[in-house]
Amino acid sequence: MISKNTICLWYDGTALEAAEFYAKTFPDSEVKAVIRAPGDYPAGKEGNVLVVEFTVIGIPCIGLNGGPEFKHSEAFSFQVSTEDQAETDRLWNAIVGNGGQESECGWCKDKWGLSWQITPRVLMEAIADPDRAAAKRVFDAMMPMRKIDIATIEAARRG
Repeated sequence: MISKNTICLWYDGTALEAAEFYAKTFPDSEVKAVIRAPGDYPAGKEGNVLVVEFTVIGIPCIGLNGGPEFKHSEAFSFQVSTEDQAETDRLWNAIVGNGGQESECGWCKDKWGLSWQITPRVLMEAIADPDRAAAKRVFDAMMPMRKIDIATIEAARRG
């Protein structure tokens, strides 16, 4: 059963591969259904995987194998809050190490071009610190980072 509000992500024939990767990488994620095309369509043939219903950390999604016309962009990303450096490292390394690429400030892209923000909770708390000087030190420390280093963030917050 499709949720009332579901994120639809466009893929070029790789929706099932992506959904399976997300299901094995992120907690509370699973592939729920694979729907095959009942007939030929512009991006595929009858019997090809057309739609994959899945969840990513509890968020309902549909992967649509719509063809090469549209690509993912940084205008949409999943922000994943992590509890510690081990979880941050595991998720970052899973995405980047599976054909993805690093970006700035805790952002990375998976091999399908979907953007992810792997964001330790401590970073968001530190940027919102009522001590604006501490928040600025944290912000300045974060800006050149790729994967977020929690120890560096905590040291910057302390000054």
